[in-house]
Amino acid sequence: IARNFWSGGGTGFIGTALTQLLKARGHEVTLVSRKPGPGRITWDELTTSGLPPCDAAVNLAGENILNPLRRWNETFQKEVLSSRLETTQILAKAITKAPQPPKVWVLVTGVAYYQPSPTAEYDEDSPGGDFDFFSNLVTKWETAARLPEESTRQVVVRSGVVLGRGGGAIGQMLLPFRLGLGGPIGSGHQFFPWIHIRDLTGILAHALEASHVQGVLNGVAPAPTTTNAEFAKALGAALGRPAFIPLPSTVVQAVFGQERAIMLLEGQKVVPRRTLATGYQYSFPELEAALKEVVA
Repeated sequence: IARNFWSGGGTGFIGTALTQLLKARGHEVTLVSRKPGPGRITWDELTTSGLPPCDAAVNLAGENILNPLRRWNETFQKEVLSSRLETTQILAKAITKAPQPPKVWVLVTGVAYYQPSPTAEYDEDSPGGDFDFFSNLVTKWETAARLPEESTRQVVVRSGVVLGRGGGAIGQMLLPFRLGLGGPIGSGHQFFPWIHIRDLTGILAHALEASHVQGVLNGVAPAPTTTNAEFAKALGAALGRPAFIPLPSTVVQAVFGQERAIMLLEGQKVVPRRTLATGYQYSFPELEAALKEVVA
């Protein structure tokens, strides 16, 4: 792959890690972002001039849903929607119009597509996407990415909670846990689908490079399913700190609002059946090793 074109997510936590990985593998990466700069094109340029010849396009754009500094009101909900749908539509349109369309188009969405359940197990073919704001968002997002013709291979990675140094979910959790104030969220019994940043970027690079990969892949670790309480215990152990202090669900609801709180208080058991079937080999299949690397 000589070149990749990215959406605005290219400068975020996952985008930065993916850019480093692709460059290390000898690829050339161009970011699509709001601000111009070296190695970038802006969304406006993309809309007016179209997509320059490239081998692959990836979209990682989207407002952070769990930003505790933002109230969960209509304005923020609209931003969450538009930051995902508009960028995806712009890129999909540019791919469709390109005289030489890229060979592959990859989109990262989320496991919020699957309905939280204490018993159900979901693989890539399981139904979902129609029961609340977030599942409907994933459906709209994946629909916006769909291309009318078959000339470009299409891949969707539904990501779990991304664990990595210097960003993602762990960034907000580390301080209380380092102080010995960490613990499970709510009951702690809810499933906690996670993936190490190195594996999420690894799956994306695999999807870009391996021409047999297409369709939906679950971006979660293949380890035996983890509950929130087990995750809290493992993170405490990795830091050498106790992790017994639960975060009551009432506090979570107060900070994030009822609808968003569900993302933290409920979870789903997700398995990466198709991801493993493509031949992807995980660097961090087990939680203990993944957390050791993150907190090292």
